[in-house]
Amino acid sequence: MLRALSSLIAGLIFGLGLVISGMINPAKVQNFLDITGSWDPSLAFVMGAALIVTGVGFAVLKTSSRPLLDTRFQWPTRTDLDPRLISGSATFGAGWGLAGFCPGPALSAAALGAGPVYIFLIAMMTGIALWRWVIASMLEPKAA
Repeated sequence: MLRALSSLIAGLIFGLGLVISGMINPAKVQNFLDITGSWDPSLAFVMGAALIVTGVGFAVLKTSSRPLLDTRFQWPTRTDLDPRLISGSATFGAGWGLAGFCPGPALSAAALGAGPVYIFLIAMMTGIALWRWVIASMLEPKAA
């Protein structure tokens, strides 16, 4: 119960940060990416602040013996760049650039009732379902 509550609080703080920073506004994201037009560099400060907070957080966690609400840390073990990671990153970036949303800000915008975001969320969930279907069909053993 405490774990779920802490996750909810962290998600609410994250969502509030997205709203305050303007990340739920697709025009702000698209203007950041439009370096030859109406470029808006303010998103770089949001990203920079996020990197600083993350870096400090990881530095503190690395000195801890175990997390507060779990028995052990779940650190990633893979360090290689495989085709799935590269294609997924490229797809994410293309979607973010075209729609102006990534999943976190889209959910925050949906909670605030921003209309066009629902089209993005439906497209995102469809893409996730299709990706899982494609991967499952590739990994499924073939009947002889």
